[in-house]
Amino acid sequence: MDLQQLRYVVEVASTESFTRAAERCFVTQSALSHQIAALERELDQRLFIRSSRGVRPTEAGVAFLHHARIAVSAAAAAREDAVAASGRVVGILRIGVIPTVAAVDLPEVIAGFRAMHPEVRVELTMGNSDTLIADVRGDAVDVAFLGLRADIEPSGVGHRLLGRERLVAVMPPGHALADREEIRLVDIADETFADFPAGTSGRAQSDLAFSSAGLSRDVAFEAGSAELLLGLVAAGLAVSLLAPGVVARSSADVCAITVADGPLRAEHIVWHGQQPRAVARAFLADFGRANPAQT
Repeated sequence: MDLQQLRYVVEVASTESFTRAAERCFVTQSALSHQIAALERELDQRLFIRSSRGVRPTEAGVAFLHHARIAVSAAAAAREDAVAASGRVVGILRIGVIPTVAAVDLPEVIAGFRAMHPEVRVELTMGNSDTLIADVRGDAVDVAFLGLRADIEPSGVGHRLLGRERLVAVMPPGHALADREEIRLVDIADETFADFPAGTSGRAQSDLAFSSAGLSRDVAFEAGSAELLLGLVAAGLAVSLLAPGVVARSSADVCAITVADGPLRAEHIVWHGQQPRAVARAFLADFGRANPAQT
C-alpha cells in the first residue's frame, strides 16, 4: 500500500462518498475506486459498504482508518514542517466554527490569512462547540471558534478567550415587551421559546440562567441554525435568547431587548494543545497579531 491509497480511504470515510472524495483528491472516481479496490485485495478485507444511504466503513475499515489517518496526518505534517523551515507555509488549514460566532469577522480573518499565505488551502466546517472541541482533540480540525457558558473553559485543547457578551431577548416587533429598553428573565419566563437543541453548548447558557433564577420555560422549537430561530421569532411563534452580534447581522424583522440578568456567553479560539501543525501555528500567530489578547 502507498500513502495515496491511505489518503483515498481517509477522504472516502470523511465525505461518505466516492464521488466527493475523488473531487477532493483531484482524481477521477474510477481511479480512486480502483486504488481502494486494489488495497482491499491486498488486505483481503472489505473497507467500505455502499448503500442507498451512502458509504460507510466496515468493522475492518474502522480499524484501518485509525492508523490511516495517523499516517496521512504525519506525512502532511512532515512536509509542512520541512517547507516551514524555509519560511513558507503550505498545506490545508481546517477551521471549525459555530453558526453564531460574533467575536470575529471570520471571512475577513480567512481572507487576510490567505493573502499572506497563498499556498494554503483553507477548509471551513460548521458544528456545535462540543463537537468542535472533540474534533480539535482528535486532529480532525486544526483550529475552531466556539461559544461556551461564561463559567466554562475548553478542556484538553489550547485556547484563548475572545470575548464575553450577555445574550439578548429576541422577539417580534409587535410583542408587548418590544418597546422596553430592558427586561428580566422573569418577564419572559411564560413565553414560548425557540432555542438550540437540548444538551448543546448553544443551549446551556440559557438553561443555566433560567434554572439559577428559579424559573422554568417552555422550549417548543429546537433548531441548530440561528437563522431558523430568528425566522421562528419573526413569524411570531416564539421568543429566543441569542448573541447580539448574531441578531445585528440578520435581516430578520425582530427586536433585540437587553436582559439585565440574562445568560453570559464566552467565545474562544481553540487549537490542538500539544502539537498544532505548522499551518495552524502560522494561523494562530497571524490571528494573535491582528487580534491582541484581552487584558
